[in-house]
Amino acid sequence: MKILIVDDEMLALNALYDTVKEVCPDSDVHCFDNCDAAVKSADSIAYDVCFLDIAMPGRNGLVLSRDLKDKLPNTNIVFVTGYSDYAVDAFSLNASGYILKPARASDVKNALENLRKPVKYDRAKLRVQCFGNFEVFCGDETVRFGRSKAKELFAYLIDLRGASANTNEICAALFEDDGSANKHYLRNVIAELKNTLIRCNAGDVLIFSRNSYAVDVKKVECDYYKYLEYDVAAINSYHGEYMRQYEWAEMTNGFLTFDSRSGRDGK
Repeated sequence: MKILIVDDEMLALNALYDTVKEVCPDSDVHCFDNCDAAVKSADSIAYDVCFLDIAMPGRNGLVLSRDLKDKLPNTNIVFVTGYSDYAVDAFSLNASGYILKPARASDVKNALENLRKPVKYDRAKLRVQCFGNFEVFCGDETVRFGRSKAKELFAYLIDLRGASANTNEICAALFEDDGSANKHYLRNVIAELKNTLIRCNAGDVLIFSRNSYAVDVKKVECDYYKYLEYDVAAINSYHGEYMRQYEWAEMTNGFLTFDSRSGRDGK
């Protein structure tokens, strides 16, 4: 379960974080003391539940809830405040809950058990297949990319295993140039990749800062990664082909072919 907490008071923010983790220890919790940063984070993280303080300077929690709902219409809003006189306004916005500070574990537990839009399960990791053709799966469904280059970009970042690549390096791999001719097109490709991952509730798999991009390897299940961890099933699933639709993947395939684990040492 992905949870957002927003409160401009750090003591209250940290206290609620501790309480949420006590009630839901496996949850993925993101905290912000700034409304603008919280809204921006919703571009890449599909929060299941948002715990929002109401009385904040500038954009209060009621306004913030509308902004978050514009991006995440299926998210649940739970207001956490020191004032009881906002309750009518809060529930007019179809809030899932209203908790008075200080939030107790029993209050948080009750809110999570009675969500307006229940979270039926924690979203599974993306499953990435590198052996044979490169494919990506979300649950039992194959992920469809609007642009073939968006899929190839994701494959390239998966191949880097968490290492970052800048736009010039990406262009060299995907377009075989230094980036000058395809810089504008690459921006569209990156945007398509981000949108595809967000639709799969996996926007946080992609890590980006300024001019560099990477994947969070902990948030994907990948046969190649398991192979490197000596997983027997993954080792047995390699039959001499790795991301066979991409020429740049031949270097990794060469390593796999002659790796002792594969049983394909050239003999």
